[in-house]
Amino acid sequence: MRVYLPATTSLLRALVETSSFGTAPITAFAVTPALREWYVDDDIEELEYAASLEAARASLRLLSADPAAAPRRVVIAADLPDDLVTIRDDLDRGVVRLAAPVSLRQVASVHVDDADAEKAVRAAVAVIDAADVGDTEAEDTVDDTEGFELAWYATQELGPLVELLG
Repeated sequence: MRVYLPATTSLLRALVETSSFGTAPITAFAVTPALREWYVDDDIEELEYAASLEAARASLRLLSADPAAAPRRVVIAADLPDDLVTIRDDLDRGVVRLAAPVSLRQVASVHVDDADAEKAVRAAVAVIDAADVGDTEAEDTVDDTEGFELAWYATQELGPLVELLG
């Protein structure tokens, strides 16, 4: 199953250094029954994009707790055996829990904001909690980050990417 893990540049650096991501249980996002129902689309690419957007939004929450990270959303796409993934649509649409850390060899790609998104990401991080409880102005600020597409990186590009991000 393809899963999308929210991350920060600090967590990405740890993945590169240790070849492992997270401590189980890990919350991630995937195409789940609730996501399919909410999105009302059978196109798997569109559904996977929706799951990755949920992970990108969750990355903002991680950034609010990681001031040392660069102000960029990070999403790690990984392919995992189904038996390591538990669907948790009861928590929110598209949520899954992983029973084990993700190894670098399971990572399919990494998606990271370009520098031009940093201002919008900083603004969103400052109001993500308010957006989560329904503040419409804060929601608009968070939604502004979705106007920035995440850049795609292959796993062999991660070392140089982490160096570039500082």
